[in-house]
Amino acid sequence: MSEAVEGALTAASAPERRAPVDETGFRDTMARFATGVTVVTCVQDGFDHAMTANSFTSVSLDPPLVLVCVEDDSRFHEAISAVGSWAVSVLAEHQKGRAAWFATRGRPLVAQFDATPTHRGALSGALLLDGALAHLECRTVAVHRAGDHDIVVGEVLGLSASEGRPLLYFGHGFRTLGD
Repeated sequence: MSEAVEGALTAASAPERRAPVDETGFRDTMARFATGVTVVTCVQDGFDHAMTANSFTSVSLDPPLVLVCVEDDSRFHEAISAVGSWAVSVLAEHQKGRAAWFATRGRPLVAQFDATPTHRGALSGALLLDGALAHLECRTVAVHRAGDHDIVVGEVLGLSASEGRPLLYFGHGFRTLGD
């Protein structure tokens, strides 16, 4: 590569110094991006852990990989970091209450699933929410630090899907396709 091209690439890739992005502005801007809603679960030392996540996506078909972003100061972060397997329930539109519940910080760990119909994943041992549109059971293959979150990449070991309408997150709230 010529020095001129290399210099141009270096100059183009160097970010311009600007004032930091305001956290509220960033949240409001990202709220314009509609996403699906999931509940991610794992079991650590006999205790079931869960969190609501909209930062979930597919990564690769071969091998089948997905990722979820987990806040580093959350109770769930500690649990998923300690175990090698976890599960994802892709929520249906009727599961808005479950999404809100598992997004509540400080909810009781021991009784958090008492009002939620679930079954245990055969491959991960983690709880799967009954009535969800899809379930994925995963094994952690990589973790990448990203600001105040970790990007947890999982190989999909098993999955299932059913018909229905998704629960969405848009404009700082849970929505359905009809909203």
